[in-house]
Amino acid sequence: MVAAARSLPFEHMPCVAHIIQRTITVSLRDSGFDGALAKCRKIVGHFKHSPANTAELKVQQASHGQTEESLIQDVATRWNSTLEMIKRIQHNKEPLKATLVQQKHNLATLTSAEYDRLANLETLLEPCRYVTELLGGDKYVSCSVVLPALCHLLRTMEISDVDPAYIVRFKAAFKGDLNTRKENTNLSWLKLATALDPRFKDLRCLPKAEREEVWQKLSQMLKDRDTESQPCSDEMEPEPPKKKVALLLLGSESESDEDANFNDKTLDRYRAEPSVSIDTCPLQWGSAHTGAHGRLAQLAQKYLATPASTVPCERLFSLAGHVVQKKRSALSSENVNKLVCLSNWLKEKQTMNWLTEVMSHNTFAHSYCY
Repeated sequence: MVAAARSLPFEHMPCVAHIIQRTITVSLRDSGFDGALAKCRKIVGHFKHSPANTAELKVQQASHGQTEESLIQDVATRWNSTLEMIKRIQHNKEPLKATLVQQKHNLATLTSAEYDRLANLETLLEPCRYVTELLGGDKYVSCSVVLPALCHLLRTMEISDVDPAYIVRFKAAFKGDLNTRKENTNLSWLKLATALDPRFKDLRCLPKAEREEVWQKLSQMLKDRDTESQPCSDEMEPEPPKKKVALLLLGSESESDEDANFNDKTLDRYRAEPSVSIDTCPLQWGSAHTGAHGRLAQLAQKYLATPASTVPCERLFSLAGHVVQKKRSALSSENVNKLVCLSNWLKEKQTMNWLTEVMSHNTFAHSYCY
C-alpha cells in the first residue's frame, strides 16, 4: 500500500500512530521487560481459558471491595493493549494473589520487584497511549498536532539520574527508534501544517534553526500561488498597442514588489498574533479570520485536512466487520449501510464526551523544547 501511494501524484503521509506503536514494541523488546510481561500473559491466559478460574477471581474481587472486571490480554496488533493488561493486573493485585494461592497451578507468579517494574512501565506507556488516541481522532484536526505530540513524547523519555537500568534502556531505545522513524515521515508537510495551526505557530516543537526556514517556505508558497492565480493571456485577443504594452511592463516590477510586500505583511501579521487556546479548532479560526489571512487560510485548508493516522478508516472497517459476519451473510448492502450508520450515530455522543476530555488535557502543549 505504501508503494502504491508513492506511485500516485500525491504526497505520502505515513500513519504516525503505527510509528509510535512500532517504537513501543521495539523498546519493550530491547529493555528487559520480556520476563515480567510473559508472566502477565500466562496469568491472564490462566483466567481467560477457564470460566471456573474467572468465577473465583470475581469472588475475590468482591471480597476485596473491588468491581468485578475481567483481565485483559495484550495483542501485538492491538494498540495500547500491553498498557491495559498491566493496569488491570496492577489494579487486581491482591485478588489475583488470593485466588492463585487457593488454586493448583504451575504459574510463575510476579515478584514484588516485577510489580515495581510494571508500575514504572505503566508510567512510561501512559503518555504514549494519550498521544496515540489523540492522533487517532476524526472529529478534529490532527496533522498539526504530530510534531508537538512527538516532542512531548521525547521529553517524557529524557533519562534522569534516578532511573533504574531497565528504564534507561527503555528510554534510550524509544528515543533512538522514534527519531529514526520520525526522519522517514513527511517532515516538510508536518512542519508547514504546524506553522499554519494558530495553536502551535510558535513552532516551539522545532529547533530554532529550523523555524525561519519554515516561514521562508510559506512565503515562497504564497508568492507561487499569486503567480499561478494571475490570468493567462488569450491568443485570440487582439494585440494591444505597443505603448500600452510598454506601460504594463513598466508597472509590472512595482506590482510584483507590492505583492511580495503584501505576502510578507500577511505572514508578519499572522506571526504577531498570540497563539490561541489548545481547544480552538484551527479551521474554524481560519474561517473567522479569512479577511486578515485569506491566502494563509487557503493553505491551511490543504495542509490541516490531512489525517495524522489511518485510525479513522480502520475504525470504520472494523465497525463494518462487526456488522457483516458469517451469521449475517444474507444482509443486503442497503441494510449494512443502515446498520453501520446507526452504530456510528449511537456512539457519537460518547465520542464527543471523550473528545472534550482529551482536548481539555493539554499537558503536552506546555512541554515543547526550544
